[in-house]
Amino acid sequence: MASSNRVITYMGPKKVELQTFDFPKLVDPKGNATPHGAILKIVTTNICGSDQHIYRGRFPAPSGMVLGHEMTGEVIETGPDVHFIRKGDLCSVPFNVSCGRCRNCKERHTDTCMNVNDAVDCGAYGFNLGGWQGGQSDYLMVPYADWNLLRFPDKDQALAKIRDLTLLSDILPTGFHGCIQAGVKYGSTVYIAGAGPVGRCAAASAQLLGASCIIVGDINSKRLALVKSAGYETVDLSSETPLADQIEAILGAREVDCGVDAVGFEAHGNGPGAGEDPAAVLNAMVEVVRANGAVGAPGIYTPGDPQAIDDDAKAGRYRIDFGKAWIKSPHISAGQAPIMHYNRDLMMAILWDRMPYLGKVVNVEVIPLERATEAYRIFDQGAPKKFVIDPHNTTKLVA
Repeated sequence: MASSNRVITYMGPKKVELQTFDFPKLVDPKGNATPHGAILKIVTTNICGSDQHIYRGRFPAPSGMVLGHEMTGEVIETGPDVHFIRKGDLCSVPFNVSCGRCRNCKERHTDTCMNVNDAVDCGAYGFNLGGWQGGQSDYLMVPYADWNLLRFPDKDQALAKIRDLTLLSDILPTGFHGCIQAGVKYGSTVYIAGAGPVGRCAAASAQLLGASCIIVGDINSKRLALVKSAGYETVDLSSETPLADQIEAILGAREVDCGVDAVGFEAHGNGPGAGEDPAAVLNAMVEVVRANGAVGAPGIYTPGDPQAIDDDAKAGRYRIDFGKAWIKSPHISAGQAPIMHYNRDLMMAILWDRMPYLGKVVNVEVIPLERATEAYRIFDQGAPKKFVIDPHNTTKLVA
């Protein structure tokens, strides 16, 4: 067994490093034994847009924190209280750390577990949310393994589809959750703000749910071109043409049934040269989602952003046009996705080829761990890719 663990650490804004830590032990961030835990050899571990918030110094995180919350791995060790997950199992790791025992977990709200973070009812790997070590690494300790791990039924089948299955740890269930919050169903018209990986997964999710017209908006021309080539409609938010006018040109109507905010607090206003406006997406949704329609907002909004545009935004307070919204009787839901609420069903959809279009719109590039620091820089520049790290060359698909 290995004696060390290579990891990607956050060292400050725009600075990440490949370092070597000790091999993980079956202990929690406080040093308490976790007989319910398992240690995984990482097969794939992805770079997420949420990691980019940290990378840019926009999401509070301590220097030296190990990054990464989108992991898939092979179980190589289990604690004595693990009874159903076994060595050799290939599993997806939900980014939410949850206990399976508290009131919220029992109600399937694993995004707000009450027992894995003393500061707030929310835990996650690779964030400043409970101290759980991130998984952009060779190995990872997962607590409450029987509860948290989603075992793939056939390892060879899973490895053949790993480029899609690796998305189950976060961005596919997150995009799907945004669609469910927004009420997407067969025949729905949908506007998705953001053509990053979560927005692209939301588009694929809307297609799985049977939406009719799926429109994705962004200011990044390369990402919009990728989305367009995958068969979805697009709107350019840097254009002089107002958003509602662009939607009308596509749909014949100025409003859609459903909206998904896949951007969050680093949003920009609409129009040429528009600057940062953290309320821009939510206010746009108020305008273009029909009365009694719904908006799902899995994009991150957070206090503590030192680079925010003003003191209110730094504190996580935003100028939402609530007076305009109120008259339309909106339904707006926000927050992290409870990954375990969706991951098994989405796994089955992938395994049974019900989402054959997923790979085209997400555009995965598999890289070794040594290239992760470079990939952070490229992703930060808006590359239309989803970087997936394969530390041990397990997938045999390294670019």
